[in-house]
Amino acid sequence: MSDLAHYLRISNLLAGNLNIHSALGSVKAEIDKIIEFDHLDICLIDTDPRWNTSYEVGMKTTWSTSRTLVCQSPVRDILLGHTDHLLTGNALTDDRYVFPGAESAPILHHELRSRVNVAMKVLGEVVGSLNCSSKKEDFYSERHVEQIRILADMLAPYFYALRANEKANAEAVVRARILAREEGLRLGALSLTDALEAERQRIGMDLHDQTLADLTRIARDIRPGITKTQHHRLQQQIQNMIQDLRDIIDTSIPTILELFGFQHAVLTHMERAVSCDDTQSFKVEDQTGGCVDALPDTTRIAVFRICQEAINNAVRHSGASYISALAFKNADGDLTIEITDNGQFQVKTHKTGSGLAHMKTRAQLIGATFDHNTENGTRVTVTLPNSTQEAESAEHEDIAG
Repeated sequence: MSDLAHYLRISNLLAGNLNIHSALGSVKAEIDKIIEFDHLDICLIDTDPRWNTSYEVGMKTTWSTSRTLVCQSPVRDILLGHTDHLLTGNALTDDRYVFPGAESAPILHHELRSRVNVAMKVLGEVVGSLNCSSKKEDFYSERHVEQIRILADMLAPYFYALRANEKANAEAVVRARILAREEGLRLGALSLTDALEAERQRIGMDLHDQTLADLTRIARDIRPGITKTQHHRLQQQIQNMIQDLRDIIDTSIPTILELFGFQHAVLTHMERAVSCDDTQSFKVEDQTGGCVDALPDTTRIAVFRICQEAINNAVRHSGASYISALAFKNADGDLTIEITDNGQFQVKTHKTGSGLAHMKTRAQLIGATFDHNTENGTRVTVTLPNSTQEAESAEHEDIAG
């Protein structure tokens, strides 16, 4: 079969492929019939012209595992437009391929001695190079350069279009993910708003049904000539009402967090959440040196609310005998808060499911990641990246200034 027949077959084989890897794999056998090789790759310049990406067949090398700077590529002279082809009988000793800083490890490791490289052009502009290598020394000649040039002219527009299509698809996927996150955050924030409205209504009902009723009863009982016993009973009722009001206020505005800090506020909430009759034990530890308390108000309160919800779920729904809250910084400087228990989380109840959604939404709203793990107990993890902490702190300082 003549080379022309192979070229025609290559054109036919390319037609059904939608990505670069499959396209290159489909024509490998036909190219091998035109020019023998041990390694074949196509090197394409990225959107950022400082970088290039390689796609290879024949053997797997480090060239295709990551992008390479054009200035470090063994075919930099072609990619930079200094020449339209390279030909060598022994690339291992050719300083055009092996030079300080060059990504030439595959050449040396696989002993790719003979190499022929030709520019791939679209509308006269270099978009990459087509590269053939053989382990045999002095294997290629000028005749092979012309054969590779014909192949490069055939493949260039097709692979350039595939690369553009892959880039467009990747951008579309990124856009879709961003939109999905935004929609999820919008729905989560809406759900959280509904929950806050329900909480406000609950507080209003508590004030109406409990505090207002107590005040009305006390006003009715206060009259001239009451006995000491009645006076003492009224005092006790007033004290109980004051404590009820404090509980309602602490629920709506975490004053303990403001006055005494994160660790004390979480510990206080645990003490209130765990009944005196329960056998549950608990621990709260802050290993950050007060980093949580240095966060902006909105972020700190959101972290505290997540801890409250996680503790409530552990106390009410998991059957845990041990609950712990730990704040620490990981090796990257990310602030992490973990609420763990040894219970079994019940995800079937509507309330606990809503609680998880609200915790996740609160985390998203402050730029934190949220993880919920139910293996060997339950672990709720909130991680605030170091970059987010620095940005929020700077913004907080600007507003304060």
